[in-house]
Amino acid sequence: MCSLTNAGAMFGSRRMTEDNLELTFAVNHMAYFVLTLGLRERLFASSPARVVSTASDAHKGRTLDFDDLQSARGFSGIKVYGRSKLCNILFTRELARHWSGTGVTVNCLHPGFVATRFGDNLGGFRSRLVRLARMFAISPEKGAETIVYLASSPEVAGVSGEYFYQCRPATPTAEARDDAAARRLWLASAKLAGVEA
Repeated sequence: MCSLTNAGAMFGSRRMTEDNLELTFAVNHMAYFVLTLGLRERLFASSPARVVSTASDAHKGRTLDFDDLQSARGFSGIKVYGRSKLCNILFTRELARHWSGTGVTVNCLHPGFVATRFGDNLGGFRSRLVRLARMFAISPEKGAETIVYLASSPEVAGVSGEYFYQCRPATPTAEARDDAAARRLWLASAKLAGVEA
């Protein structure tokens, strides 16, 4: 069994969910967290199993402000998107630690810049700019190659807690390798979701 979390929404203005979560954080991180933990028993029962999450190189240059995970101060769609992708990598690291020895591996990846509708909801000039940049993007099929590799290749059957690009391990930023931050994000996410840490 393989669980795939693949969300990448970016918004031009700060929006809140009915649960009082900033929408980018809710879609791009909390949905990964809640869905994956909700599948825990099924994944364990199906082991060997895999969890594959789509992150992004957009995490580069980003840090988390644990006093402002909902981006109430100085909202920037691109910055908040990058932070949410940093969350994906940190979540992968911490989940791999939590689930070590269960037969479930956990990895994440950067798919590259893929020609999808990503960025269409930014509005105005920014949406037009993203559409123009798409002319240089890779196809969805090409972008899915690393996802399929992590979900099915015997080469990574025992690999867990890693970040991949083009079907190879890649090194994310130091912020994305900060195990203390990964643990802190896990605890904050569990509290927001109302689940046991």
